[in-house]
Amino acid sequence: METYHVKGMTCQHCVRAVTEAIKGLPNVEDVQVDLESGVVKIKGNPDKVAVKKAIEEEGYTLA
Repeated sequence: METYHVKGMTCQHCVRAVTEAIKGLPNVEDVQVDLESGVVKIKGNPDKVAVKKAIEEEGYTLA
């Protein structure tokens, strides 16, 4: 499981946006987003550059 720290998430809409953006990537089996800590856990073997791009396209940044 890969772990990322995401800045800028403030509500459940943010959680849904990040979750859906990452779930749409190849080789992603599951996504867990913890709003309070900003931690995103991804099960699978996604391309790290694609994950970063998907998060940034939703308006958030990696810490």
